[in-house]
Amino acid sequence: MSTAKKKPPITSRAKPKEQVNRKALIWIGVAFGIVVVVMATLLALKI
Repeated sequence: MSTAKKKPPITSRAKPKEQVNRKALIWIGVAFGIVVVVMATLLALKI
């Protein structure tokens, strides 16, 4: 019984790691997109 109880938390712990990685990639992508838009705007306005 104790081994059966130990297995589910291991599988549940593996899933949040993937979600954290996805959120991190999304945030990095958004930050990169904002930088690109700002740089394009500055170049277009020749500031």
